Amino acid sequence: MSYQSIDSLQNVLKNDVFAHTKDAKKAAGRALGTMVEIITYYLLREWGLCDYISIERGLPEFGDKEICHNVEFTLHPVLSMSEIKLDDLYPYTASKIIKALGKDVEDTFSKKKSNKLIDANNILRNSCLLAENDETLLIANLCRNKNGQSIHVAKQYYSPFAMVECKRVGVEEGCKKGPQTIEKAKQGAYVAQMTSSLQKVWLDGQRYGLICEDGVTLIKPYDELLNEIVNNDKPLKKFTLSIGVVSNHGNWFTAENKNKEMKVLANSYDWLLFLTDAGLSEFVTSLLLNPKPKYQVVKEAFVSSYKEGKKANVFTKTKIEKDAHDALCGYFSKNIEKIEGWFNVITPEYCSISNLKTALLNMTHKKWEEVYDCR
Repeated sequence: MSYQSIDSLQNVLKNDVFAHTKDAKKAAGRALGTMVEIITYYLLREWGLCDYISIERGLPEFGDKEICHNVEFTLHPVLSMSEIKLDDLYPYTASKIIKALGKDVEDTFSKKKSNKLIDANNILRNSCLLAENDETLLIANLCRNKNGQSIHVAKQYYSPFAMVECKRVGVEEGCKKGPQTIEKAKQGAYVAQMTSSLQKVWLDGQRYGLICEDGVTLIKPYDELLNEIVNNDKPLKKFTLSIGVVSNHGNWFTAENKNKEMKVLANSYDWLLFLTDAGLSEFVTSLLLNPKPKYQVVKEAFVSSYKEGKKANVFTKTKIEKDAHDALCGYFSKNIEKIEGWFNVITPEYCSISNLKTALLNMTHKKWEEVYDCR
């Protein structure tokens, strides 16, 4: 899929959906950025990571918790899980769900939220924060299996074991390169390097990893140490696997050459994925422009969310119309192998996206209860 094909799709969105806006092409470009986030979220969800995800939480820097950076997704240790069923009368408010969990849970959390898992207008909030205290989060998700619909409530430890950031830079009319390309690359690189206990150190032109645990400092070649940390049964406090997802049809990456911005990101993230033009194009075409009848609700939710006079966008990774959410879950379940093929792995070298899935699932299976006692 060529750059012109993505550009033509952006122009279709500009003319069909965003013609009423002041800068229609820029609005269409921002929507494509939202699509990158949505694709990433539903990929993680399909991998079985739904209960571990929090969305847009502040991630503190290692060594200076007063400095926080909002990232798209963080994945947290799950200390306990509950599954409940409620009647089909919406809204599903945080207080209603907490009450159904019982008084023991209700008394555990001092900071209760006013969020709604599903509101009266059938709008779903993914990774809905119900309550929190100084060490744990209470997160609800709507899930479906062969027995029907239920609510999963996960008690997450507040410090994540992985973070995911999504970056996309478009090209303005008459330009060869997005004006914010290097700024976004630097921003992503800084967050990736500053939020984990695993520090990157360059010695004689080679990248090493340095980590200190229980007063013992360990330094090894970076990829070797990272692999040991991820696959060791023992979990480490404050280690955060950094994952970047970028997409921008030619600004940061071409098949022949990694330019400076891509190299900056590749040297900073533990994992860097490139969502290809073909992948983004297929998502937009199959779900937003020319969907099959069973995915028509996705297009309708997208178009409705951006129509003239609409005050709130409810087609995002955080808030989405429930029927569109159900259709997206079905699409990703049916097409997961093809969707995984939409991504190129930039770093680590010689790894596939299935290796990343394995690494994240390994992290969820660590014995977190031995490290965090948050009863």
